[in-house]
Order: sequence, then structure tokens, then C-alpha cells
Amino acid sequence: MSNLIAIVGRPNVGKSTLFNRLVGERKSIIDNVSGVTRDRIYGYTEWNGRSVNVADTGGFVINSSDVFEAAIRSQVQIAIDEADIIIFLTDVTTGITDLDESVARMLRKTDKPTILAVNKVDNGTRQLAANEFWSLGFNDTFFLSSITGSGSGELLDAIIDMLPPDKETNEESELPKFCILGRPNVGKSSLINALLGEERNIVTDVAGTTRDAIHSHYNKFGHEFILIDTAGIRKKKKVHEDLEFYSIIRAVKAIDEADVCLLMIDATLGLESQDMNILSLIAKRKKGVVLLVNKWDLIAKETNTARDYALGLKSKLAPFNDIPILFISALEKQRIFKAVEKLMEVYKKKSQRIKTSELNEVLEEMLTKYPPPAHRGKLIKIKYLTQLPTHFPAFAFFCNYPKHITGAYKSYLENQMRSRYDFSGVPLTLYFRKK
Repeated sequence: MSNLIAIVGRPNVGKSTLFNRLVGERKSIIDNVSGVTRDRIYGYTEWNGRSVNVADTGGFVINSSDVFEAAIRSQVQIAIDEADIIIFLTDVTTGITDLDESVARMLRKTDKPTILAVNKVDNGTRQLAANEFWSLGFNDTFFLSSITGSGSGELLDAIIDMLPPDKETNEESELPKFCILGRPNVGKSSLINALLGEERNIVTDVAGTTRDAIHSHYNKFGHEFILIDTAGIRKKKKVHEDLEFYSIIRAVKAIDEADVCLLMIDATLGLESQDMNILSLIAKRKKGVVLLVNKWDLIAKETNTARDYALGLKSKLAPFNDIPILFISALEKQRIFKAVEKLMEVYKKKSQRIKTSELNEVLEEMLTKYPPPAHRGKLIKIKYLTQLPTHFPAFAFFCNYPKHITGAYKSYLENQMRSRYDFSGVPLTLYFRKK
């Protein structure tokens, strides 16, 4: 189940610093000049076995005539509308300001769970000063320091406690879910209409016709699953409308919900940087993936056109090049049911469980073929291999010096596992632990 946490507040209280702390990477730009974060940035974090999306927003300024601040107000409102939980961030060093009061009044009107976080509380004097913020009237109030991480664990504990419980499984939720992603106007809705045999989704030549993620139930030819059509994800510089931001976060939520993602590109345009960004989102969330090259009927063909095109794609996709590639035409209904079969294949591979005894026989063969290189004269010995109980294939290698396994040797082990069990299109994670 996908959940969204939005961080809101006036400019320069440390929202981007807190965002970077929560997602564990320096993704938001940080500067002492207010208004550095102009739009919303999305990240992903896990805590206590639950995963959440985090949105960083621009500083909220009431009744400003500045064109950027007006746009920020709109984006913050959208983040609040879409969020499951809101973090209202303030700054202890400036105390409660008129802008804080204005944001607080707006948040009281929403029925969303709201946490008041007082930032920059990193010494005893500021700890005392922070008590002033209880006057804003929020029951869930936390004192923290985003830059040092103090108090962030307690904040995450509170967020996890507030999250709605995962939905109970029912017949439909147990069905495989396949999400169709891609840039605008590559033919995602046309493919769903062709598969379903009806005009389920609106199709026009105007990019961005689909705004929301649309669920369709497929039950034909012995296959049953849920298809999720999403809005096209544009390059950031082309995103002008507020509705586009709705589309982006809902596409991100669709990835979270899906078991396997179908990334569609336009054969006439090829693979672009935005497609790689979408692929990166899929890989981070450990989802299966199939690459569809649509509008193949528009390409002039020779003997090896498909082979050469696929080789070109794989060179651009590296290191994500172990991905099934299919050439289709949604308009002409060419090979669209082959795409369904491939999705089911990847889903089954993603769900497969391998016996520990079998894995250790394979491990012995891999070590005999190419043993791990020594580190500073110390022999590295991998003793044991087992599969972990995760929703994606993950394997734990137990050894005497896990920190000294080289990147090249990790790649060797992954490639051996992929070739042995055909994990094409499936995320594979290897963990190295102390025996």
C-alpha cells in the first residue's frame, strides 16, 4: 500500500534538510536563500517494515504577489490534498511567526493527520524555547534537528503509527497488478483498449489526456490480473500545470502498488532520459519490468532491424539491461498478447522461491569457478547462501569478511544467479552478512 508524507512550512525552516534526512540521500537543494525549492520533490523511505513516499515542498507564503511564491502555494496545497500525513515544520531559532500562524490555520481546516515538527532544536536552551510551539495547538509535536538527525527516529515512529493499516487481502487484491508507464502519448491507453477489446480509456493525439491512474480488470485467455494505466510522466521543464503534479505522484503510487511495471516507449523517438528516470523509480522500488517498444509499424524494417534496435536499447539501459524487450503496435494489435505472456512470466519469476539446499549447491559451483579475491592477504570465504522472505528476490551470502567483497565480485555472483534462474526483468538484491 502506497502512503505519502508531505513536508510543509514557511520558507527556510529546513524542509529540504529534513527531506534528505528521511530519504537518506541529498536529493533536495539546500540554501539559506528562501524559496530554493520551487516545486515538489519525491523520495522513498522505509522504517519499521513500512515504506512511505515523502514529498518536499516549497516554502508556503500567504498573500504574496511573487510569481514563484504563488506557484509554491498552489503546489503545497496539492501536496496536502494528496498526502496521507502532513509534517508541519517550524524553526525554533525564529520562534512562531505570522507565516507559521497562517500555515497552522490552513492545516487545521484539513482532516489529514498533522505532525508539528520544531526544527533546529540541538541544545538545551533551544529545547526550552521550543515549548513555545505547543501554543499552536497540535497534539503531535516533536522537537528535532534535521541537520544532525536528533529526534528524527521518534518522528518516523510517530508517522508509522499514524499510517492506515494495510488493506485486508481480498480476491482482487490477490491478483497480479501490472502498471503501464511512459512518457505522454506513447500509446499506453491505446494498449489497454486493445487488450480489453473496448474503449476503456480516452485516447487522443493530445499528450496528457490521461490524468489519473485507471484500474482495469483483465480476464481473458487464461490470464487474470489488474492493469493500471497512468498519466505520462513529462520532463520537469515541461511540467507547467498543477494537474501534471497530480499525475506524477499518482504514477509513483501506481508503481508502489504494482507487481510488474510495463515501461512503454515510442519506437520513432527511442529511449530518452525521462524513460531512464522512470526505470530508476521502478528499480528503487524493486518491481519487475518489461520494456515495450510501441508504434513498431511506423519503422522501416530490414533483416536485423529489431535485433539492432534491441542492442542499442540494452547499451543505453546498462546496468539495467537484463530486461525483456518486445516490439509491438497497439494500433495494429501486433504482439500485444505476447506482452501479456511476458508480464506473467516476469511475475512468476519475481515470486519464485528456491530451496536453500539447491542454492548452496549452486554457490559451491560459483565459488569453484571463480573464488572471491583476497583482501590484504586475508582469504574471503563465503559459507552459506539462503533466500530471504521478501516480496522481491533477495539473497543473503554469509561470509567472514562481508565488507571486503568487491563490487566486481558482487556483479559476478548476481550475473551467475540471473543466468542460472533466468531472472530477466526481475530485481535482484544480494546481501552480504557476517557468518
